[in-house]
Amino acid sequence: MLTAWQALPHVAEWWDDEPVFDADDLDDPRLSLNVVSCDGTPFAFQQTYSVKGWEFEHHFGHFPEGARGIDQFIGPTDWLGKGHGSGFIMSSVARMFSDGVPVVATDPHPGNTRAIRAYEKAGFQAHGPVMDTQWGLILPMSVWVAPPRDTKRPPAWGGPVS
Repeated sequence: MLTAWQALPHVAEWWDDEPVFDADDLDDPRLSLNVVSCDGTPFAFQQTYSVKGWEFEHHFGHFPEGARGIDQFIGPTDWLGKGHGSGFIMSSVARMFSDGVPVVATDPHPGNTRAIRAYEKAGFQAHGPVMDTQWGLILPMSVWVAPPRDTKRPPAWGGPVS
């Protein structure tokens, strides 16, 4: 199913043709890999990951301990443009915040306006200029559980989780 989704033009444009994960990823405690469903119907893939503890300096590595990154895509085209992306992202972020995660970050390609709009609807804000990373061009975005106290952190936050 994920392979078929990844081959769809709206996914393939932004995700390379490598599998979204391999068997080693399933045992990696830094990663959480999920198929997102609504009323029993799978419609998206989401991975969340620790921004700390990698062999390389991650571009979100400056965030506090416990910070998570997210990547996702909607598979079936009939699920696009209906608010499902921002909806499941908000739900996922709320769950992470309730688990004590201080900030969630994501890094869409700056040309992926559909994804950027979904992240903005979910409370994310861009917190820096476009960057060139080992994964290509990204727009760094984040949402905080509470307003940052120091001015070195970006002002994006989602407010308290109720």
